[in-house]
Amino acid sequence: MLAAYALPAVAVWTLLGAGLTGLPLTGIALILAVGYGCYYGLTELTGLRGLTTPGRRWQVPQTMMIDASPWRRVLVWGAILGPGFVTRNPYAGFGLLPIALAAMRLGGYGPALALAAGIGFAHGSARAAALLRDIREPHPATGQLDLLLKAVYWRRFDGVMLFAIAATAAALAVHYF
Repeated sequence: MLAAYALPAVAVWTLLGAGLTGLPLTGIALILAVGYGCYYGLTELTGLRGLTTPGRRWQVPQTMMIDASPWRRVLVWGAILGPGFVTRNPYAGFGLLPIALAAMRLGGYGPALALAAGIGFAHGSARAAALLRDIREPHPATGQLDLLLKAVYWRRFDGVMLFAIAATAAALAVHYF
């Protein structure tokens, strides 16, 4: 299960990292990271409504799963959901990751590829782990408040991390320009 999610995610993110790092976008990416991190950091921390986070609302269509073996289902879900680009991601921090990769040209090609592969592994593994957790421990109807409180906690954590990345990007932009 882990491999079905993590391996496609590592491959897709590494390819994305190779493409973005090869482009001369460092300055633009740093400015975008500052603006994105501040804006979405504020909306995540305060709970204010703002622009919707970048992403898709798409999920794996049922027609792809009808009459599919369990292994095929895992492989399809892993390949589609593992990288995270063609499915819903509820936290704004995910949208900052490609911007961060574009800014990684400062650190060199090797560290950028390592970061890209690490992002893919972390995202794919987290998706697989959440699925395994939900299969083993279905959430009872009485636990909905707990789920909501956890979502609020993680949204605020996402906001703090977005602000931290925005501050780092601002410091790098001052040095870069």
